[in-house]
Amino acid sequence: MKRSDEAGYRDYVTCRMEVLRRTAYLLCRDWHLADDLVSITIGKLYWHWHRVAGVEHLDAYVRRILVRTWLDEKDRPWRREEPTDALPDVPAAPAHRVVERAGLLDLLATLAPRQRAAVVLRLYCDLSVEETAEILGCSAGTVKSQTARGLDTLRARAAEVPD
Repeated sequence: MKRSDEAGYRDYVTCRMEVLRRTAYLLCRDWHLADDLVSITIGKLYWHWHRVAGVEHLDAYVRRILVRTWLDEKDRPWRREEPTDALPDVPAAPAHRVVERAGLLDLLATLAPRQRAAVVLRLYCDLSVEETAEILGCSAGTVKSQTARGLDTLRARAAEVPD
C-alpha cells in the first residue's frame, strides 16, 4: 500500500472509530466483543482499501462489513453464552437516565440477531430501507418486516417492565 493510501486509511479509521465501536456495541452488547468486531472490520477494510478508498458511500460499505462480521461471529459456537444460577454482585444503581438506557439495551438484546441488526441500522444509524437491505443482503420487504417485528417486540417487552 502506498504511503498516501495508508494516510487516507488511517485518517478514515481514526475519524470513524467511535461510531464503529458504538454501532458494534449496540449489535452485540459487549464492549470487548465490540472492540473485536471493530478490529476485524478495520482489518478487512485495510485489506481492501486500495479498491474502496474512493467509493462514494464508504461508511455504508464499512457498516456492511461490521454487521456481516457480527452475524458471522453470532454463528460461532464458542461465542454462545452459558446460563448460570449465580448472579454477580450488582453495583449501586446509577442515575435514572442511564438506567433507562440500560433497560433499552437489555430489551434490544432480546431481539433476534437479524431483527436487532435491522432496528440498529434503521433507527440508530438512520439508514434507508434500501441501504439496510444491501448491508444485510436481503430484500427491502424483509428489512421492513424485521424492523416492524423488532419494534413490536421491543414495545411489548417494554410494557412488561415494571417502573
